[in-house]
Amino acid sequence: MSTAVRIAMRRASLLLAASSLLAAHATLAAPAPPADILLTNGTIRTVDHDDRTTEALAIRDGRIVWTGSSADAPAHADAHTKTIDLRGHMVMPGLTDGHMHPLVGGQNLIGCSLDYLPLTADLFTARIRACAANPAYRTASGWLVVRNWFQEAMQPAGLRMTKDALDSIDSTRPIIVLSSFGHSLLANSAALRRAGITKATPNPTGGQIIHSPDGQPTGILEDTALDLVMTVLPHPTTQENIAAASAALAAMRAQGITGFLDAWAQPEDLDSFTALQKQGKLTARAHFAPVIEPAQGKDIAGDIKRLTTIRARYDQGPLTPAPSVTVRNVKLFMDGVITAPSQTGLLLAPYLVNKGTKDHPDWQPGPSKGPAPYFPLETLSPLLKALVTAGFDPHMHADGDGAVRLALDAIAATRKALPANDFRPAIAHDEMVDPADMSRYRALNATPVLSFQWEKQAPDTTKGVLPYIGPDRAPYLEPAWQLEKAGARITYGSDWPVDPLDEWFALKVGVTRTNAPAAGAQYGKPLGAEPGLSRASVMRAITINANYELRSDPVAGSLEPGKFADLIILDRDIATIPAEQIAGTRVLLTMVGGRIVYSTGTFSPPVR
Repeated sequence: MSTAVRIAMRRASLLLAASSLLAAHATLAAPAPPADILLTNGTIRTVDHDDRTTEALAIRDGRIVWTGSSADAPAHADAHTKTIDLRGHMVMPGLTDGHMHPLVGGQNLIGCSLDYLPLTADLFTARIRACAANPAYRTASGWLVVRNWFQEAMQPAGLRMTKDALDSIDSTRPIIVLSSFGHSLLANSAALRRAGITKATPNPTGGQIIHSPDGQPTGILEDTALDLVMTVLPHPTTQENIAAASAALAAMRAQGITGFLDAWAQPEDLDSFTALQKQGKLTARAHFAPVIEPAQGKDIAGDIKRLTTIRARYDQGPLTPAPSVTVRNVKLFMDGVITAPSQTGLLLAPYLVNKGTKDHPDWQPGPSKGPAPYFPLETLSPLLKALVTAGFDPHMHADGDGAVRLALDAIAATRKALPANDFRPAIAHDEMVDPADMSRYRALNATPVLSFQWEKQAPDTTKGVLPYIGPDRAPYLEPAWQLEKAGARITYGSDWPVDPLDEWFALKVGVTRTNAPAAGAQYGKPLGAEPGLSRASVMRAITINANYELRSDPVAGSLEPGKFADLIILDRDIATIPAEQIAGTRVLLTMVGGRIVYSTGTFSPPVR
């Protein structure tokens, strides 16, 4: 090759490189397309990795495309951009509730309810009698279903209701009263007859039929024994279920909830929310966890076939800005609840019993640690391995420290068997955790999903739990701070409708561990000596951490470019106000995928 040719080729190469650089510079210098929505002049708490705070945020095609200063915001707008002047208000990611039961929650909003109130026997009966006489609660089936019974707060403390109270209202029409905790119900004689429950009916696996001294059923059923009645209870119609799902979504968007896990998904749950999604009326990202009952645990092949069929029918694939339905979690119960009178939670050491008197108590270890494990380890470990291999994340209910250890042991066995699998197990409730197990959550990447509103003095804790576990175990009741200190990724789940849906009260309790002033002076002190969580921790628990649990963290849970525009505008800055005032927070606007699904009218026309 001649020198002239080499020089010509080099010149051509240099010209090409220069042309490429000029083209790249022109591309970089070209203005970005204008935003659809621009938020300015606010306190935008991104809840990103560094917990940054910014002033402005731009949204295009349902995603966040920019965050920065208000001074730079005009560069991202044109005449068609909707600009919202936040006037200093706080913005944060939309709330993701990592454990709830929304269809039941919606049914409770529109049905006969005892409203979680502490009631005497007379008030209990009077309220149900009023429902029985109300034509609005007369169904074609003839059954009366009463919800939101705070059984643990009955007055006087320890009062145990029986079918006689319901029979005094009507012994021929079936009546059932559902405990707000979701693990007990009270049935009258007519309902027991419909279910075929007699003195001779055996306890089902994972459940209990409570009997009187003469051997007759009292009407109280615990855990899986509820199914004996629920299977004969006539189902609501499709339209009734869709109405309940609509009521649930309305309550959620007013709270600022933009995503949730239905942690006990039945076919009617999936059908109802899917129907709303197809109508364009789904206003939160809907994740569902079908349940494996204890009696099904040994049929692993059958379980996997059933679950994969459900997933194939309902899961709508990769997430998009518009909310959709996923089926990627599976629910399993390790135990029931640790609260008296049920005490179906599994403990490592026995519940205490009072061997003294009411005035001079003498609490000593009793004969019971709770029921046998609903899933023994030899059943649970291969079941988890099969679930994880099939692409599901296990979501395990564990209330007592014995159930927590069982769940952790099974997770450890699954990690050992499948070391390369990135499954994300969750343990819900974790009301008691033994100190030896605190650090295992981080080591096993197991997520504790906690209901912060339980971390306070109230009848169910001070009367229903603390006397029965004693002072040595009391420090490990509701151990959010201890778990976080040990490195666990704390996540929030309301368990609605176990309690009223009030995420802001729950976050307040998570920080202060105190009840509301209206609860009375006897419940005014913090629960235990351990501190609450920081504001930043409770905010992360209900945003980015909950999205990690549900594998939606790449696109939701923080306000960063590229993520979905799931956000809320608040009437106060919960990071700076006195902690007690967090409970009074009002959501002024809720946005999901860039669409305003709720607005009080403060920043945008009203949307309910």
